[in-house]
Amino acid sequence: MALSHDLERIAAEAAAYAASGERVAGILAAEPLEIGRIYLCAYESGADHAWLAFDDAGTPVADRYRVRAAASLAGLCEAAEESAGGGDVPQLVARLGEIRETEAPVGIELAEEAARALAATLEPEPRLATADYLDRLGAASRRLEQALGDGTGSPFSAAMQQALPIVEELTAEIERTYKGPLA
Repeated sequence: MALSHDLERIAAEAAAYAASGERVAGILAAEPLEIGRIYLCAYESGADHAWLAFDDAGTPVADRYRVRAAASLAGLCEAAEESAGGGDVPQLVARLGEIRETEAPVGIELAEEAARALAATLEPEPRLATADYLDRLGAASRRLEQALGDGTGSPFSAAMQQALPIVEELTAEIERTYKGPLA
């Protein structure tokens, strides 16, 4: 079954847990290793937010570790997508094509190829956050950095390090506003 169908099914399950005046505002799907698929459902009511996680069977998750693992993985994948190739891969591919045509520097073809490979790695929405997807984004980003001549460090890696506190805050917010008990 396609992820979009799973999200529709989970959205219907999640709606049954919405309080009066509350609605399901979004769903993050993640599949941490050895945990299985978890759907993090965001609820909104005016300015208030709440979260509730569901497993693939549509049952609310009460295990703190599973919720934290899913939230962390979803946040890391989001940060990786936003950081890959400077955040706008299609624009980067176009710009590299312009540089090839106007300046033709040595190695530009390799950079274009790496940028196109990164673009192909980015998955369209809806997407499932997995460790494999995160690894593929990291590897494709590093290949692009190396093709562009950045051998001393990794801007992508630095951006991911900077994103860790934001991911931790997302995880903490989910725990603080969780609609059920977490053990």
